[in-house]
Amino acid sequence: MKSDLDRWFDALQQRHLAELEWAEVTRALRALSSAYVQRRSKLAAGAALDGRGKRAAFALFYGPLHFAAVSSVLAELAARGEAICSSSEIVDLGCGTGAAGAAWALRCDRRPRVTGLDVHPWAAGEAGWTYRYFELDGTARRADISTARVDPRAARVAAYALNELPDAARERVLDQALASGAPLLIVEPIARGISPWWDRAAAAVIAKGGRSDDWKLPLDMPERWRLLDRAAGFRRDQLTARSLWRPPQISPTRPDR
Repeated sequence: MKSDLDRWFDALQQRHLAELEWAEVTRALRALSSAYVQRRSKLAAGAALDGRGKRAAFALFYGPLHFAAVSSVLAELAARGEAICSSSEIVDLGCGTGAAGAAWALRCDRRPRVTGLDVHPWAAGEAGWTYRYFELDGTARRADISTARVDPRAARVAAYALNELPDAARERVLDQALASGAPLLIVEPIARGISPWWDRAAAAVIAKGGRSDDWKLPLDMPERWRLLDRAAGFRRDQLTARSLWRPPQISPTRPDR
């Protein structure tokens, strides 16, 4: 039986390869990967999604990668006794294609509502499609996550998003999240060069009763996703990520799974 991720990847191929050749997507992915490594200052302005090919590459490659990372990290946290399903709403900060919020909601027997926030209009639209595909109660809208108003009772996830923000904006997001009593999950690449701010953020989360973890986890990639991984210059045989988790500090609105 195919997993949620496998079925979603199949649907993404049908959606994004209807009018694009595979070679176009792989070329765009190489350019996108280069932007993430060498020109990160342009990411917050939406340069990574400035063409149809890059948008398809992002949806087909990075979306499933973010989904797998968040889902796997949450499974590990739940196995360690963390209350990952205590909120009736999840707010996905910098939602991209909606992968992180959807992955979290699908980990819960009683599915929470998902709200995606992203500054890019295409990302908000794609996240909305993702929520509909998974039959989740979810919406996405354009918003600057450093100034957006978020219900303090809602769980928050920021997956591969905080590293794209200026320092002041990132600190506002973190301060606002920690000031609430709701769960907070931050997931980023394990490479320290991408997130020099990590140790400071980890100290703030730990001071609020949270934890910091580095992960090396199994990763089963569909064959075409694996081909994209190679096109981007990788040969992954496992999933690596780092996470910050602050458990709920308020009475849960739903029983944990």
